[in-house]
Amino acid sequence: MGERKFRTTWVAAVVAGVMALAATTGAVSIAGAGHGDVARAAVSHQRTPSKIRSAAFTDSTDVARARSAASTRPAGSRPGGRAHRTPFLLVDVPSSMAVHAGPRAATSVIGQLPASSKYYHVNLTAWILKTAHHGAWGRVEIPYEWPRRDGWIPLHGLHRSTTGVQVHVDLSKHWVSVKRFGRVLAGFRAATGASYSPTPPGQYFVTDRIPFSAGGPLGSFAFGISGIQPHLPAGWSGGNQLAIHGTSDPSSIGRSASAGCVRVSEDSLHLLLPLLKLGTPVVIVP
Repeated sequence: MGERKFRTTWVAAVVAGVMALAATTGAVSIAGAGHGDVARAAVSHQRTPSKIRSAAFTDSTDVARARSAASTRPAGSRPGGRAHRTPFLLVDVPSSMAVHAGPRAATSVIGQLPASSKYYHVNLTAWILKTAHHGAWGRVEIPYEWPRRDGWIPLHGLHRSTTGVQVHVDLSKHWVSVKRFGRVLAGFRAATGASYSPTPPGQYFVTDRIPFSAGGPLGSFAFGISGIQPHLPAGWSGGNQLAIHGTSDPSSIGRSASAGCVRVSEDSLHLLLPLLKLGTPVVIVP
């Protein structure tokens, strides 16, 4: 049940840097743990420039200068506030996997489950929403796709773990709740997407645990999640991955102010650090 060791290589850092540079120059069309693991993650990233790493998530100081785009409606949501008394099943994904329309190999392939996260190339641990055929198949949301969709993967041979923790984000109340087996452990205010770049509701899971230098636009830590922002602000030059992270603008907390990410205080980050391991469910509702 322990969180997998967070690994970042020199190659991954270079790739992230190239992607960030390309995004800012227009060269490519990018739109836009337990306590011990936290310490190891911080050490493994201390040589990666924060300027490079901050380009991945949909929030930065640029958003304050972004012009308002046409107003859009939030995407449809799925139920997520119900108490959950049994552990959530998580599986490690050792290599890219075909996602099927149904829990059988004979069904059509509708997408791919990647083996690593979108920008930081962290080995993926996926939340299994439901199992079928006595646990032989699992239903999973396909990460980083829009429109959002889910499908089925075979679970045979995959390393399994569980967690009782779930993050619940209520956009209308700008409120984040952290629950364990249905019992609320913590609740705190958050900033969510602005009217022109609303945070898309959905069922996601944690794909990255990234430390940053304190005082930057993402605060001291970011939890990348498996969703993307389909409605980036006009003029946006960064990445499109959603995240829960800190902020250098604490006055924005409690308002609709971000490019889509969920901003929380530094105190809130410290509460989340020992609770949110890779694969932890994150449910966002309107």
